[in-house]
Amino acid sequence: MPELSVVITVLNEKDNIQPLIAEIRKALYNLDYEVVFVDDGSDDGTQQDIVRNADDRIKLVELRKNYGQSTAMTAGIDYTTGEYVALLDGDLQNDPNDIPSMLQKLKDEDWDVVAGNRANRQDGVFLRKIPSKIANALIRRLTGVYIKDYGCTLKVFRREIAENLGLYGELHRFIPVLAKLQGARITQVDVTHHARIHGKSKYGINRTFKVISDLILMVFFRKYIQKPMHLFGSIGFISLFLGVIINAYLLVLKILGHDIGGKPLLILGLIFLLGGIQLITLGILAEVNVRTYFESQNKKTYQVRKLYIGKQVIKPATVGS
Repeated sequence: MPELSVVITVLNEKDNIQPLIAEIRKALYNLDYEVVFVDDGSDDGTQQDIVRNADDRIKLVELRKNYGQSTAMTAGIDYTTGEYVALLDGDLQNDPNDIPSMLQKLKDEDWDVVAGNRANRQDGVFLRKIPSKIANALIRRLTGVYIKDYGCTLKVFRREIAENLGLYGELHRFIPVLAKLQGARITQVDVTHHARIHGKSKYGINRTFKVISDLILMVFFRKYIQKPMHLFGSIGFISLFLGVIINAYLLVLKILGHDIGGKPLLILGLIFLLGGIQLITLGILAEVNVRTYFESQNKKTYQVRKLYIGKQVIKPATVGS
């Protein structure tokens, strides 16, 4: 079993494969490592170039079609065997030379995740840097996970954290939040970033709405995944209270002889009243689903990072074995 597994997802990066593999060999020569390439539906000969330049340290996982970066990352992690897992872009913008120092920091300082921060990012200002800064600030504020650069793929993990990220859809942008949900200890370091030389970027300004949608999901996961009633119930009771107040006011008007049939306030009061009932009901159903999820699969609502017996450290995976 190698010490380090490097996962690289690629889509039409044919011209970058040979120089990337050469850079990895040069950067990691002093480590026991493997490289897992995941081809996410390339049609430019990327697969052939990986095989042509491969040695016994390199694996290629070729997916049947383009599933997206999150699914490709999950596939790559599933095929790793290393004690530690690194994620690296396949476009030569991340520098493999940063990986050994990140791995050493993780081990020496007992972190679970070391994330890269592109301190001198080599991308366009208006279409990439400015939207990224705004998105990073918004994610930090709403999730409470204070990472400077959520868009940097380069990260090093302990295996147990990488295996349980739960990457679906396009949640790769929120990997630090997903790791934090497991109780991971996260730090960040400045890393080198190069301008793209070959190929075209797969990202654009059109991903903004996807990021916002996923951000709402991450806020829910971060704050309410084990207590959904606190979210739906709180909003529901506020709505129900407003509905009761409005309808009580209208009832008084009706008793006093006023016509309330044509008042828009009546419709608003009914909306608040029915909305509150629905949200409270939704909160109860969500609570039932959470309990079903954990109890039916015998899942724990917590994760143990380490177990000490005397001075000996036993990893949770080996407890009871």
